[in-house]
Amino acid sequence: MKRTILGAALILFVITIFSSCEKYKIILPEVDPNAEWSLQNDIQPIFNDNCTRCHDGSPSPDLRSGNSLQSLTDGNDLNTADPESSTLYTTIVGSVHRARAAEMTDNDRLKILYWITQGALNN
Repeated sequence: MKRTILGAALILFVITIFSSCEKYKIILPEVDPNAEWSLQNDIQPIFNDNCTRCHDGSPSPDLRSGNSLQSLTDGNDLNTADPESSTLYTTIVGSVHRARAAEMTDNDRLKILYWITQGALNN
């Protein structure tokens, strides 16, 4: 009887040890919020890679190069006073739209947020 209890305790101990091991490593985004984010160099390439296959003039906003800032400004999609509630940002992190733009990385989303935070400049 003691052997059965000892054996069960040993098995439970081994299962507990192995189940508590970390299987996946969490990689935190590597985006510097204090970097100067540029529309042309940092943000427009994200739009080009992830957004313009749908937002190429219709539907709004037009996110093609040369049109994106004006279109986002005209549509009130940028809220530099409260960037996290900006329509652009809430759209790219929203679950429905995020599924369509699956290639956009969390780092890309953070770059867009920080660019809006810095005033969404045309630089």
